[in-house]
Amino acid sequence: MFDLCVGVVVEKAKTRRRRRKGKGGDNDNDGDVMMRKRKLSEEQLSMLELSFGSEHKLETERKEKLAAELGLDPRQVAVWFQNRRARWKTKKLEEEFSKLRSHHDSTLVEKCRLQTEVLRMKELLSEAETEIGRLRERVRSSDSPAGSSGQSMEQGFVGGGEFGMEGLESVFCGNAFQWEDHVYYM
Repeated sequence: MFDLCVGVVVEKAKTRRRRRKGKGGDNDNDGDVMMRKRKLSEEQLSMLELSFGSEHKLETERKEKLAAELGLDPRQVAVWFQNRRARWKTKKLEEEFSKLRSHHDSTLVEKCRLQTEVLRMKELLSEAETEIGRLRERVRSSDSPAGSSGQSMEQGFVGGGEFGMEGLESVFCGNAFQWEDHVYYM
């Protein structure tokens, strides 16, 4: 059952036949038949894969050469390359999708981290604003006439002799001073 053909042992298999489909959509029952697709051997597959690895496109000359080397019909080699390119493209798209999905997921995690950081910063800002309000209130209460400590500080600065400014009481007046007919507020 085996023939020796150019140093390669080839198993003869029963030929399976299938009917050709009519181009007009009608079934042609005129007995026109063609050979069914046979399963490729491991050697044929490895040669085709090796050839595909070097170049994804198949030129006519290369197709004829491969078909002759593998003992296949050139059309079968062309169809194999077409199918293999489709699988290759699908795999590339899946890999790209996987990379994009990973990038998207890491971006979402970063977004959540930043949103948490924004909330924390808003909370700190609110606490700071509350503290500023308390400090303003404390300053207002010390500036009022009822507040004795604020009054003594102003009096010590304006009229006191600690800084060697005796006689300048007419220049300094509370939170303002006069210089050459202009009043400057502090």
